[in-house]
Amino acid sequence: MLKGLGGLGDMAKMMAAAKDMQEKMQKLQDDLAAITVTGDAGAGLVKATATAKGELTALDIDPSIFVASEKEVVEDLILAAIKDAQRRAQDRTQQEMARISQELGLPADMKLPF
Repeated sequence: MLKGLGGLGDMAKMMAAAKDMQEKMQKLQDDLAAITVTGDAGAGLVKATATAKGELTALDIDPSIFVASEKEVVEDLILAAIKDAQRRAQDRTQQEMARISQELGLPADMKLPF
C-alpha cells in the first residue's frame, strides 16, 4: 500500500501493531474484571470472592462461627480470606499478563502498564 515511501511502510506496520496491542490490552482488562477467584480461611469457614483485578465481590461466612466470645477469631478469618482472595487475584492477573505477552510476542518478563 505504501510502497515507494521508504520508512512510512514500516511506520504503518508499527502503528497497526500498536493498535492491535491496545485492543488486546483492553480485552485483557475486560477479562480480568470478569474472572473471579475465591480465597478462604478457617478450612473454608470464611470465603471471599474477588475479581482478578482485586475487587471484592462477595463474602461467605459459615454461621457456626458467630459466637460473641470468638469475635476476634472471626475478624481474623475474614481478613485472612480477603487477603487470600487478593493474592489469588494478583496471581491470576500475572498469569493473564504472561499469556497476553506471549500472544503479542513480547518477552515473558516484560512489565506491561498495569
